[in-house]
Amino acid sequence: MEFFKYVKQEIAVIKDRDPAIKSTMEVFLYPSFHAILKYRKAHKLYLKKHYYRARRISQKTARKTGIEIHPGAQIGEGLFIDHGHGVVIGETAIIGDNVTLYQGVTLGGTGKESGKRHPTVGNNVLIGAGAKVLGSFTIGDNCKIGAGSVVLENVPPNSTVVGVPGKIVIQNDVRVNDDLDQVHLPDPVQTEMDDLKSENARLRVRLDKLEKALESVKNP
Repeated sequence: MEFFKYVKQEIAVIKDRDPAIKSTMEVFLYPSFHAILKYRKAHKLYLKKHYYRARRISQKTARKTGIEIHPGAQIGEGLFIDHGHGVVIGETAIIGDNVTLYQGVTLGGTGKESGKRHPTVGNNVLIGAGAKVLGSFTIGDNCKIGAGSVVLENVPPNSTVVGVPGKIVIQNDVRVNDDLDQVHLPDPVQTEMDDLKSENARLRVRLDKLEKALESVKNP
């Protein structure tokens, strides 16, 4: 019964979040569908301390789907992994409800910690393609992590993070979980460049005025 509940739920999630899907049967072709199903099975074994059997399932699934989910991870309902190849979710990662991950996302550790080593991701979070979230900190509810970002510290709820290392560029009380555009995000590097160009232009004008004033003093 639980299997059919999962299938029904996953069909609804994929059809809602992937505009490319044309029929319900396509859901069964999605790598994420099989990866998450196998994770649920492996996680039950992990909780019963059947660690080898759990890891065997997860590693076989990783080879088949390109999605590696450690059976020790805690994952809520409504996880959607789009395309999915290269996604890695670590052992102590915790993922809330209605989370979207794109290809190449890593929820990993830094290699310097013990115990809780991987991030906690809140509800209604989107993490863009290739983003790396590394460490035992928390991504708050309703956050967006831009494609290619590297996040190394806590992110408060209702925030948008981009860049390497990741910087918060939007933070307010507006829910962002329905906005699945991972491309059109603010660019903090370009903003810095624009500020530098403006400052350089102001300094040039000031220098020109000083040079003219000095010239007038020398040649009254």
